[in-house]
Parts: sequence; structure tokens; C-alpha cells
Amino acid sequence: MTRWPRWRRRSLLGGAWVALLALGWRAAPLALRHLALFRVRQLELVGVKNLAPDVVIAALRLPPDASVFTDTRLLGDRLRGLAGVAEVHVVRQLPAALRIELREVEPAALAPRGSGPRGGPLVAVDAEGRPLPFDPARTGLDLPVAAAADPGVVGVLALVQSVDPALFQTITSARGLARGDVLLDMGPRHVLLRRDAGPEVIRAVVLVAQDLAAKGRPYVELDARFARQVLVRRRASGWAGGAGGARGA
Repeated sequence: MTRWPRWRRRSLLGGAWVALLALGWRAAPLALRHLALFRVRQLELVGVKNLAPDVVIAALRLPPDASVFTDTRLLGDRLRGLAGVAEVHVVRQLPAALRIELREVEPAALAPRGSGPRGGPLVAVDAEGRPLPFDPARTGLDLPVAAAADPGVVGVLALVQSVDPALFQTITSARGLARGDVLLDMGPRHVLLRRDAGPEVIRAVVLVAQDLAAKGRPYVELDARFARQVLVRRRASGWAGGAGGARGA
């Protein structure tokens, strides 16, 4: 009978040990999940600001005897199906805790829920005008009020929010104009933008506003709908008249 070289026997033995360890690593959670020591007794929510914690916990659908060795990918998928959740990661913290690291969808505005004359109560909406399950009264959301959940208008607000949060904080309301442009109301002043405005347009508006403030020059309206220029007006355009409102809270 032919004897295998020692190096080959060691190689086969090492491979067998690796296979056994891998099998044990995968089988261990199945065996340990039945032990009372590893039953979930604590949930840590990280990044939950506007969602109600009870809603997040209910979405996990954990049974009373749930183990920390429950499939975390399954739990993550359940939370990703919850409106208002952008990203989630579930981490085990042995022996008896689960850490839910969650990133919410960023709200861009408050808009009427309905489309009737009165529009209905205000709800938080995302950059595409979709309603979010955030309660403004409970969380104190401080957002501009959009006349309607128009994706073009709300999309411009989301752009301003991402490019210059300080400018976004000054916006009290927004609405679409007849020509398809967007009017941003900032108290006694207005900014006119195209719906397809890019980040460079927002930066140009900020630079012009800062320059006017530094020079002490009064203005009522900044019109940034034209290529590579921002028009400064001492009085509002005819279609900008009547704009107003208070920032939602």
C-alpha cells in the first residue's frame, strides 16, 4: 500500500479541521439560540430621530423568546421595508442585546396631505414628495412649508438642504410658478430657481447674498433662473407677489 507523503497528510488533516471549524461556526448559532442566556433582553436604537421607537421595534416582529442569534439579515430586511428608513444595520451584542443602527430618510419639507382646496394637515415629505411617517408635532420638525407635495418643488428644497443647510434654514415656504419655476420665500425676500437647478446655482445664490449683505445693499429678490448669472431686484417680480407663510414646526 502506498503511503502518502507527510506534507500531503498534514494538508488533508488541516483541511479537515478547517471544514469542521467552519461547520461548527455555522451550526453554533442554531444550537445556542435555544439557550435562555441568549434571549434578547435589550434593544439599542441608534439614529432614530423622527420615527417612533415603538414603530421600529414592532417592525422587527421579534417573538418573546427571540434570540440574539436570530438572522440579522432578515431583521434588516424587515426594517428596510418600513417607510422612512433609508439604511439599517443590525448588530449582535452578546449575550442578550441587539443594536439597531438606522439612517432615516431625510425630510425636505412639510406639505398638505390632500389635494383639495384646504389640502389637509401638513405631513413631512421626502425629496420626491412622498409622505414620511414622521409626526411633526412630536419631533418638532423645522422645515419649509411647500404649497403642495410637488416633486419639482420639494426636489429643489432638498437640493438647497444638501448644498447649504444655512440657506435652507432661512426658507419659510416654497411653491411652483406657472412657468414651471420654483419660488422660495425667505420672509421679506425671495429666490427664483429653475426646477433643474444644480448645486452650482445654489452656491452662486449664496455668494451673491453674502456679497450684498457685506456691502449693505438692500434687495428683495434673487433670480437665478438664467445661465451663469443671478439677477438682483429691489422689488419682487409680479408672479412672486403674495408669497408668504411660516416655516413649519
